[in-house]
Amino acid sequence: MPKSIFWSRTDTAGSEHVLLDDGHGLTARGTLLAVDPIPWTARYQVTTAPDWRTARVEVEAEGPGWLRKVTLERATDRWRVTTAEQGNLDAALMAAGHPRAGLPGTDDPDRLADALDVDLSGSPLFNTLPVHRLGLAAEAADLPRRITVAWVLLPGLEVVPAEQIYTGIGPGRVRFASGTFTADIDLDADGYVVRYPGLAERIDPR
Repeated sequence: MPKSIFWSRTDTAGSEHVLLDDGHGLTARGTLLAVDPIPWTARYQVTTAPDWRTARVEVEAEGPGWLRKVTLERATDRWRVTTAEQGNLDAALMAAGHPRAGLPGTDDPDRLADALDVDLSGSPLFNTLPVHRLGLAAEAADLPRRITVAWVLLPGLEVVPAEQIYTGIGPGRVRFASGTFTADIDLDADGYVVRYPGLAERIDPR
């Protein structure tokens, strides 16, 4: 893996470190840590086709007394979703005063049929997938692109379809919107997040 990127979370105590190769699409493996809603660690691997359509994502999340896994794999225009679970995440959440998590994965993968991208909640890396696939760096500014993603929620790994809008707003910047949430994201020359207001900032080695 020739590239390494590290982000520090700004919304909570946490971080993300990813090793990646983007010579022909993207191959990456990374680790996220956060303390919200309870302390957890997640490890992921993502592979895209050369055109940056997501082909496969594996995520494993764990904390004291529980572990969950989900794998999404796209073939013949539909997603195959498999899961595994050990321990009791709900017990850990409820002990900390939080509501139960949804079940990992989805009971109806066909709900994800329109998704060409996967988005892992809290991960700045996954914003790069639609930025590259849509060629936003080369598009005219203020041209909104509406997409559907397979959104993997951490730490419970529930997978739901979500509508997102990406709009180029000038060199090295895109506007991200989903529901009532909007953020203007700063990107480097390769399309990776430098600053995501309210979520994370990249820390470069000195």
